[in-house]
Amino acid sequence: MLATKDRRGTNKMLERIRRIHKCDRGATAVEYGLIVSLIVVATLFSLGNVSNGIQSVLNKISNVLSANLI
Repeated sequence: MLATKDRRGTNKMLERIRRIHKCDRGATAVEYGLIVSLIVVATLFSLGNVSNGIQSVLNKISNVLSANLI
C-alpha cells in the first residue's frame, strides 16, 4: 500500500496505523479468551482428580460386593 496524502496533508497510512493502535476492543477479547481458557484447563484438571477419587471408591464398593456374593 502506498503512503498517500489526503487533502489535509496527513499520511493516510499513518492515520490508519494510529486508529488501529488506539483500538483496544480486540485486545480485550483476547484477554477474555485467555481467562476462559485458563478456567477450562483448571476445571479439566480438577475433574480429572475428582474422577480418579470416584473411580477408587467405586472399585472398593465393587470389590466388597463381589466378595460378599461369592
